[in-house]
Amino acid sequence: MGKAEVEAFLTALAVERDVSAATQSQALAAILFLYREVLEQPLPWLDEVTRAKRPARLPSVLSVEEMGRLLGAVDDVSMELVVRLLYGTGMRLLEGLRLRVKDVDFSQGRIMVRDGKGGKDRVTVLPVRLMEPLHAQVVLVTALHRADLLAGRGEVWLPNALAVKYPEAARSLGWQYVFPADGFSADPRSGAVRRHHLDERRVQRAVKCAAALAGIVKPVSPHTLRHSFATHLLEGGYDIRTVQELLGHADVKTTMIYTHVLNRGGVGVVSPLDRV
Repeated sequence: MGKAEVEAFLTALAVERDVSAATQSQALAAILFLYREVLEQPLPWLDEVTRAKRPARLPSVLSVEEMGRLLGAVDDVSMELVVRLLYGTGMRLLEGLRLRVKDVDFSQGRIMVRDGKGGKDRVTVLPVRLMEPLHAQVVLVTALHRADLLAGRGEVWLPNALAVKYPEAARSLGWQYVFPADGFSADPRSGAVRRHHLDERRVQRAVKCAAALAGIVKPVSPHTLRHSFATHLLEGGYDIRTVQELLGHADVKTTMIYTHVLNRGGVGVVSPLDRV
């Protein structure tokens, strides 16, 4: 099969079998892998493929009351602070787990999110209610780091070859994860044994279990906390540009989706039925 046959197959997936855009993309990736790695044959640029449409879906958002029930239902004490921080700051799951001690600014009440989506840094709010528990977490991390140093460990992974430029930084307290793992693990790239951050699957399970205990039937994941953060800020009267900056969206159009979640359409529409 050549270019024409592959294009016909991918088009048939979208037109005749009505598959999703993700399924069509997966099929394309599999074909490209087959030709490159197995058949070792070049495949021309496929520019005549009819693409499956990506549906415009609104994010799942919890109400303030539902969020309170969810937060109260987190039964894993070690996960409670993580879940509250994700909702209180709007950080993505890995942004929260990769948070370093040096990036929590208690004096200014803010958190510096490093290397977010698109490789960008941004600043987000540090909730007042989390000041004390987060400070206590840093104290625990400090004690754990000292113990690791005494045991001949205490080195953490650094991004962008900073370990070469600043050899001592990897063993400094400021670069330690705010939410470290319970034990050590080997880096699959270098083989170095270090203490990594918490496994994201633990947070995902904790949120899922909390939603079940709280009786919430909506789809709930750690990313739902971010969606709810943005929606509740808009409900509280904050302007959309502020929310855009806190979320780290490059385009305000991405943030505008939350106005649709609010059913306001940006102009506060009231149903005519409610006027009868």
